[in-house]
Amino acid sequence: MSTSELSREEREALTRQIQKILTDELDQDIGNMEAAVILDAVAEALGAAFYNKGLKDAGALFARRADDIADELYALEKPVTPLR
Repeated sequence: MSTSELSREEREALTRQIQKILTDELDQDIGNMEAAVILDAVAEALGAAFYNKGLKDAGALFARRADDIADELYALEKPVTPLR
């Protein structure tokens, strides 16, 4: 995933989050530019894995819902009485 796919607001929020994590967890203060570089690097290194996981989760949800619909359609079937 490229961070260019994020809106400006999303990039800014994630950049602030990176700064907060580094300050809180590692006692390291960094500027916006450094946080943006980290964001780009993490997105490049890990983005595809998280994206693919999201696709798999969405596919599994779709399959479950399709099964539910199939069950509901089956429940609507009417019995067929054979002719005598």
